[in-house]
Amino acid sequence: MEWLRITLCLVILLRTEGLYVNITYVQTAVAKGAVCLDGSPPAYHLDRGFGAGVNNWLVQIEGGGWCNNVTTCLARKTNRLGSSKQMIKQLAFSAILSDKPQFNPDFYNWNRVKIRYCDGSSFTGDVEAVDPVTKLYYRGARVFVAVMEELLAKGMKNAQNAVLSGCSAGGLASILHCDSFKALLPVRTKVKCFSDAGYFINTKDISAADHIEAYFNDVVTTHGSAKNLPISCTSKMKPSLCFFPQYVSKEIRTPLFVINAAYDSWQIKNILAPGVADPHGIWHDCKTDITKCSTDQLRTMQGFRLEFLKAISSGLGPLINTRGYFINSCYAHCQTEMQENWFAIDSPKLNNKTIAKAVGDWFYDTSEPFQRGDCPYPCDKTCHNRVFDI
Repeated sequence: MEWLRITLCLVILLRTEGLYVNITYVQTAVAKGAVCLDGSPPAYHLDRGFGAGVNNWLVQIEGGGWCNNVTTCLARKTNRLGSSKQMIKQLAFSAILSDKPQFNPDFYNWNRVKIRYCDGSSFTGDVEAVDPVTKLYYRGARVFVAVMEELLAKGMKNAQNAVLSGCSAGGLASILHCDSFKALLPVRTKVKCFSDAGYFINTKDISAADHIEAYFNDVVTTHGSAKNLPISCTSKMKPSLCFFPQYVSKEIRTPLFVINAAYDSWQIKNILAPGVADPHGIWHDCKTDITKCSTDQLRTMQGFRLEFLKAISSGLGPLINTRGYFINSCYAHCQTEMQENWFAIDSPKLNNKTIAKAVGDWFYDTSEPFQRGDCPYPCDKTCHNRVFDI
């Protein structure tokens, strides 16, 4: 088939012309206590903009879940999610970070940054004391500030356009830090935020337990995050609830675009049907491959989709004209960082627009705010549904 031939050509091109960007360590952050869980310096990867994009900045925050207690945070000290010592020295930039117009039409020539994630709190934690036994540093909020200060010094202070984006836990961080990011930049700078797969919802699991609410409460408590969450939310409700976008986003003043699958694979696996709620593994095959879900399981997932759409609707708040969203009905997670989902000949589409086109048009105000949901699974034939190896 012609589309398959073209797709194969794109894959070959990506492999032969891939962009690998060196890591930069923020050594000056250590003296400020702005460090990863193990005390190592924070890090990022920067590929400089060129041409018309030389004064535009796209900052992408890496995802990777959270740690919610000493045990889970200790486990991260030995890998890249808790230590910059364990991070690879070069990172491939593609999709929203690509430097090729045919793969990333609106942002290819911008300064493109990938902030590495090593604090386990979506950059919200800040506990002064360091336990002499565990030697864990809960300093995510300081890390965010330290990295931003370095980027500002490297030219972001002169930005004409700027985007704060992120995937998964990084997508949540892009929501929570959206207004503070804008506040760092000159008033003249056009600033917007994108959240990819970061709109985690507060809903009960299949056993009717409030699993994710309890989990986020543990994250916020462990990292001392409450004081770094938007006060517009924490002044009204329990701080840990302010880790959920549906309670926070309505108060955000900076324009925000949400990219999410209504059947987000991470949320299905960890919020709707976490292992603790499925001790006999009845949901195992369904979570691995949505085509293996039973009729009853699909019915439950359709209910989750409705809860998700309700949470999106309630979270838009009074600033709906500054919000955009692309909510497809795929079984996926993080769609801006994979070329096949971001911008390719067979990428997922809503209203005949790819995610890249919808986001680009929204940022540049070339059309009405893109606000599209999708029909229920399995009607969308443009989806790239994830199949897991577990």
